[in-house]
Amino acid sequence: MYSDNSLTPREAIRLCALGILAQSEAAGNLTYDELVYSVRYFVSMLTGPSLDLMGESIELLRHEDLVEIYEDGASQKKLKITEKGFKSLNILLLSSVRPGNNDLNELVMALKFRFFSLLSLKDQVSQIDNFIDVYDIELIRLEELLKKEFPESEYLFGWLEHDADRVSSRLKWLKRFRESLTGTGAHDV
Repeated sequence: MYSDNSLTPREAIRLCALGILAQSEAAGNLTYDELVYSVRYFVSMLTGPSLDLMGESIELLRHEDLVEIYEDGASQKKLKITEKGFKSLNILLLSSVRPGNNDLNELVMALKFRFFSLLSLKDQVSQIDNFIDVYDIELIRLEELLKKEFPESEYLFGWLEHDADRVSSRLKWLKRFRESLTGTGAHDV
């Protein structure tokens, strides 16, 4: 993890793999190839092809005792997440998200929402509060930029305004989502 407790690209892939395995347990787990395909598909659909994000070896998870191989009744080798893997997954799910708009943040946020149900309600609310803080900071940054004049860049203002609207919309959605989790009204947020 970075010093601010946010995920590196490698840890984002780890979060994806462990989360997929944790969710697949009820369905009978996955083979190595199925897990690799699932991770690559999800990550590349969100970020586009990226060598930086595909460098994590699923095999490394096995060597760190986060997943183990077993044979199912059809003599097919499958992977399952270990107790140590669940603990690691929880740590990754509770990590911070860095302020700023980049592909890694978008991936981490999507992964956290994909595996959100694996967290306790208390941890879910904590994560939403973290997301709200991230987007509050982002909106303040954009609003400051909108106050500046860039006469040589006539189209910049429109782009920044569009970006601020997008961030504001996400903030509103996150606050409504938090209310749905806690059962509180907007005045309690």
